[in-house]
Amino acid sequence: MDRTTGTSGLAGISAHVPLSPPTLADVAERAGVSRQTVSNAVNNPDLLRAETLVRVQHAIEELGYLPNRAARNLRTRASHLVGLRLSPVQEGTANAAMDRFVHSLVWTSREAGYHVLLFSGEGADPLEGYDDLVRSTAVDAFIVTDTYLGNPQATWLRQRRAPFVAFGRPWDDPEARHPWVDVDGAAGTELATRHLLERGHTRIAWIGWRKESRIGEDRRSGWSRALKERGLSTTGMASRVEDTVWSGRDASSHLLDEARPTAFVCASDTLAMGVLRTLAERGLHPGKDIAVVGFDDSQVAQVVYPGLTSVRQPLEEVAVAVVRALEDLLGVPTKVADGLLLTPHLTIRASSGA
Repeated sequence: MDRTTGTSGLAGISAHVPLSPPTLADVAERAGVSRQTVSNAVNNPDLLRAETLVRVQHAIEELGYLPNRAARNLRTRASHLVGLRLSPVQEGTANAAMDRFVHSLVWTSREAGYHVLLFSGEGADPLEGYDDLVRSTAVDAFIVTDTYLGNPQATWLRQRRAPFVAFGRPWDDPEARHPWVDVDGAAGTELATRHLLERGHTRIAWIGWRKESRIGEDRRSGWSRALKERGLSTTGMASRVEDTVWSGRDASSHLLDEARPTAFVCASDTLAMGVLRTLAERGLHPGKDIAVVGFDDSQVAQVVYPGLTSVRQPLEEVAVAVVRALEDLLGVPTKVADGLLLTPHLTIRASSGA
């Protein structure tokens, strides 16, 4: 017995038990139609007269009815699930661009009637996890994000006729006909380099990734193009390293000693953080003594002192374009969207002398 209200504990609990979710029969009763009519409204709305469809839709909205997705999947042979393989985050990096993309993708997919099924990519095999999902037809399609040179995912999925859209260009197969969306990295680093040139810098160093990285070489080309347009030499002004803070620190230290640059453009915020560390160790001030620009506009770039200028990828736009390509691919009739290259922009902060 509850001493303050005079009611039993059991009664108090039962008063808070949630009501059962509305059923198809509840919707039919509210709309004054048959259960089959409600089913048609959910699965085959074209079969109903406009006024009947509107009445059923109002009843669904009022009751908060959620159609049985599993039952609908059995009828349509569609799961409305899209598979996305997540690889583990590399230690010692500041890159959270993938987090931004996944968040935007989940939201945009839901608006289009799909849900994203994340599966693990912790093993060394880049195809780990794909085979089970393809064999079980658990997903309608895949989104591929690792499109580096030699990655077998795209080829493997094409051979099995599994629908997919890639976030990233088919670097090793320019004749590929699958839909893809990518960000123009070269345009981003060219924008960053011109920004520094406009501030009077003529000795601008580059710190990028190993030569086998097509994405890294693409970003490097933007830096090189901007300097050569001004008739400035790139000889001895570049370094290719692993994407870690410590690699950026060591590379920038060497370049400062040997090439004497007044500014750095980096292939990632991770490498730029390494440059900032070198400057701090030498008592130099970013933006005043040496300018620094990163790539990805990570959360670290936004909070590190004095604020890191960085190329920001339009990942929200990428997610929208990927989902649109998926809708075309899974529609009737099927349509394969053309590859789409989006342009990033530069977020200017104090590290570049803003």
